[in-house]
Amino acid sequence: MSDVLAGGHHFDTKKLTLVGVLVSLGIVFGDIGTSPLYVMSAIIKSGKEAKMISEEYIEGALSCVIWTLTLQTTIKYVLISLRADNKGEGGILALFSLVKKMKTRWLYLVAIIGASALVADGVITPSLTVMASIEGLKQIKGLELGIPPILAITTIILVVIFVVQQFGTSFIGRFFGPVMVIWFLFLGIMGAINLQYHPEIILKSINPYYAYKLIVNSPNALWILGAVFLCSTGAEALYSDLGHCGAKNIRVSWSFVKIMLILNYLGQGSWLLENYEMVFTGTNPFFGMLPQFLIIPAVILATGAAIIASQSLITGSFTIFSEAMSLNFWPFQQIEYPSGLKGQMYIPRINWGLLILCIIVVFYFKGSVHMEAAYGLSITVTMLMTTILVIFWLWRNKVSKLLIGLFAMVYFTIELGFFSANIIKFFEGGWITVVLGGFVAICMYAWYNGRLIKQNFINFVKLRDYVSTIKDIKLDESIPKYATNLAFLSRSKKEDEVESKIIYSIMRAQPKRADHYFILNIINQEDPFTYKYSIDEVMPGTVYKINFLLGFKIDRKINDYFNQVLADMMKEGIIPDRSSHPSLRNHNIPPDLKYVIIDNVYINDFLLNVKEKITLSIYNFVKYIGSSDFKAYGLAPHNVLVESVPLMNNPIREKKIVLDEFRRYDS
Repeated sequence: MSDVLAGGHHFDTKKLTLVGVLVSLGIVFGDIGTSPLYVMSAIIKSGKEAKMISEEYIEGALSCVIWTLTLQTTIKYVLISLRADNKGEGGILALFSLVKKMKTRWLYLVAIIGASALVADGVITPSLTVMASIEGLKQIKGLELGIPPILAITTIILVVIFVVQQFGTSFIGRFFGPVMVIWFLFLGIMGAINLQYHPEIILKSINPYYAYKLIVNSPNALWILGAVFLCSTGAEALYSDLGHCGAKNIRVSWSFVKIMLILNYLGQGSWLLENYEMVFTGTNPFFGMLPQFLIIPAVILATGAAIIASQSLITGSFTIFSEAMSLNFWPFQQIEYPSGLKGQMYIPRINWGLLILCIIVVFYFKGSVHMEAAYGLSITVTMLMTTILVIFWLWRNKVSKLLIGLFAMVYFTIELGFFSANIIKFFEGGWITVVLGGFVAICMYAWYNGRLIKQNFINFVKLRDYVSTIKDIKLDESIPKYATNLAFLSRSKKEDEVESKIIYSIMRAQPKRADHYFILNIINQEDPFTYKYSIDEVMPGTVYKINFLLGFKIDRKINDYFNQVLADMMKEGIIPDRSSHPSLRNHNIPPDLKYVIIDNVYINDFLLNVKEKITLSIYNFVKYIGSSDFKAYGLAPHNVLVESVPLMNNPIREKKIVLDEFRRYDS
């Protein structure tokens, strides 16, 4: 399987290549690669408030960091989760696609909660990483930047990051890999230099006993764990980027990244042992261990890494929403492809929504140290949901029950511990994650279930039962000709059925005479890159059902696909390639095409219970967030008719109203 990445590189993602490793460093590890900017600072804050800062505290905290990176990122994600690929694609929604056919219906809730928390991460990550890097300017002696300048610079950078999305990032993407290589080397070298003060810290930190001792003996253990967890926040993004880089390239590049990260954490710890007094002045250990002449270059480099991390999370959010659209978790929205390259997806409404939320978060918290609670909580939730889905994936693949039980026990223990550590920070900022992720989750839930509720009121009929009537309409010249080719969008799951509203539109709403009737049906496929169509000829020369077999990674540009289908049918001589009107046919003008989109607008309230009423109310709200159907499907408004029909498949009342009197007045 080959791919086209942000930088326009082509390579086989199944193979280990130098280009693949370089690209992995550029787009996979931006989030986890910027964690040294704030992890040790958060850990020190947790210990300082409890007056626990000591040599044992620092060594135990470093041990926690190293083993969190090992257990969470290396074992769970790099070694296990990367195997759970859907035709080369990773991420929580791709994982859900692998297990959704299992009889456990509630799994869709797990996928929705995990995806929503990841979207919340897409808001917190740019805000936190950019601000944390800019705050390094406060370490420059004599500059003394206050909060307002930091907020202004952070906002400007965020605006630039989001504005650039609409133009595509293929040019910038070419520099992602080299910049991140320099960044990770900088992390490792600076950490190694500072290790000279306390080289013995290496052996103590690698020993898990020191982590155990700190957690067991510390009265502030949960707060410490909440800070430690931040070191693994990019692991979920690592899994989501599987399709862009391939498992082999990610595993090799992670080996390099992990070594550089650990060296930097150890270096910060060694510096802290030498500079206890600096801890209480609010100095960030990352910038504190650097010589003064390197602070400005470090801020510039850190800002570049933060921009790359933000870019990865933003494009990842676009991917999540596009996959959610295909899985019926989100309404279809207009998707653009600025550079014409795969992976260069841009969803305008999502982009500007994320920007507004990022700016709100920045001005609400006013400092990166205050964002850490919100940051950790969102990723903990996503990781827990991924663990549940991985367990079902292992079960589906008939892995030993003993191994599944061991996996579940280990990771539920770890992640529930981290969740407990982060949830206690709810009122310190964690609530904003619940609000952001909860809003998206409620919208996804309502959209998914609202469609099911409406589906219960839609009547499906056998298309063949109406063939003779359609044939007579086609021959009835008393009915004005509506179009040469007339297309309807359908969501029928059975090949021989169609919504009764389509028959209603053709025969009753406004009789529509056409030469050819097309029923266009999208059938979602588990294979993310399925890109096929099939044709059912219901009535020779007149009625055709076109089935588009599309994977969840394929956009829904139905107008483009249907034009290709029509071209194929014309080439095969199935339908004429010129207009049926003589004046136009003589000039080789192609036949006209008209789309009809039918919107169901009304359900009687007394047919619904309270839960269904609430769900449909939210569904109608979410509908306004999405694009209109003709925009979402790439249709031009000039040849689209939108009709509204009542959504009613049940009798209004069991008791029929009785005629009391009929009066006729003579003129």
